Amino acid sequence: MTRWVLHLDMDAFYASVEQLTRPTLRERAVLVGGTGPRGTVAGASYPARKYGARSAMPMSEARRRCRTAVVLPPRFRLYREVSERVFTIVRQLSERFEQVSIDEAFLEPIELTGSAPEVVAEFAEALRARVATEVGVPASVGAGSGKQLAKIASGMAKPDGSMVVPPDEERELLAELPVRRLWGIGPIGESKLRRIGVQTIGELAALKLGDVTSLLGQAHGTELHELAHGIDERAVTERAEAKQVSAETTFDTDHTEPAVLAEEIVGMAEAAHRRLVASERAARTITLKVRDADFSTISRSETLSSATTEREELVAAARRLAGIAVSPGVPVRLVGVSYSGLTVAEQATLFRVPETDESERPPASSEPPPRSPTPPATAEGRQWRQGDDVSHPSWGHGWVQGCGHGRVSVRFETSITGPGRMRTFDSGDHELVTADPLDSLGGSGEPA
Repeated sequence: MTRWVLHLDMDAFYASVEQLTRPTLRERAVLVGGTGPRGTVAGASYPARKYGARSAMPMSEARRRCRTAVVLPPRFRLYREVSERVFTIVRQLSERFEQVSIDEAFLEPIELTGSAPEVVAEFAEALRARVATEVGVPASVGAGSGKQLAKIASGMAKPDGSMVVPPDEERELLAELPVRRLWGIGPIGESKLRRIGVQTIGELAALKLGDVTSLLGQAHGTELHELAHGIDERAVTERAEAKQVSAETTFDTDHTEPAVLAEEIVGMAEAAHRRLVASERAARTITLKVRDADFSTISRSETLSSATTEREELVAAARRLAGIAVSPGVPVRLVGVSYSGLTVAEQATLFRVPETDESERPPASSEPPPRSPTPPATAEGRQWRQGDDVSHPSWGHGWVQGCGHGRVSVRFETSITGPGRMRTFDSGDHELVTADPLDSLGGSGEPA
């Protein structure tokens, strides 16, 4: 009987939650992240993506590409709450459920086993409708005979759509896709395949299994060859939380040059950092793994005083470990960097907004400014920054839309109010207080 796996992926999730809870921003270019010199984009709305802005891009570059974007600091607690609401719905519809990240999951409803594609399409649309109606965020859903096809289909359905791949169309769909779309093919694997003229999944499927395993390794090559043929029997099951995130690479030829090895180690440290950020966690322990030409493996670790998401700090630790783990002149075939001691406690450190002089801050305006000003200090020591959640006894819940020169402009609105009015206060107004971001979902903090 036909197996059906579905992949639900919430579209531009962080930005979508901001637009849900701050209706004035709907249909606008929104960037979520930090504005400092090391600020990184955590999420970008689709209007911002049209200008080339995207997640993991330096915020400075994203703002150059999309000068009209509203830049907001991340509110991870709010994102987790919305994520839980979405996946509560998914769990109600399928006992077989596997959450991949804060904004995507697989499900395999038993009731769909053996169903026609049209029935699966109706299920997917009903799921999207429930998420949109009950939670308020857009989601795309893909369906196929396995995880890979479901994920590819959801990507092709974006934004805010659904796609079902019938069994008799799977091979045709896969054949024309770039080989990089295949689950498990990264930059290094793609480079190896390109060197032998393989650029599409269909071309990979046409290779003999022995040729693939000799190039990519026995286990990895076998799995990729099966996936290229549309064979994907991986179960949909709840995942245990990972104890670490890592990245490693095996060289085509052994390296002995210190400069080359240092560059490769930094590359792996940065790749592992991207996975760390995607996992919504911070790390305290950095481990460097080095394997020489004789297959001897050396591991060295460094533990920081506290968990961090700072790329420079993690990369610097990997560099220090390289000086200990890599012996001069010894041929090295593999290097890898892993981060452990994971916690969610320091998530916001990646997106810090540094202080700037009062003279650099733009005045409040009636429209959301393209830049995120640094919060001014008041006579009472209070500070505001664009994107802060606030509450006022007369006007309810709102968010700081602009601040500077002793004034703060607040847009009073939540997910259930529609676009709200903006009002301007003295920065030291004692009735304006910091609020819980969850109140922006509505139901509390509204004026009586």
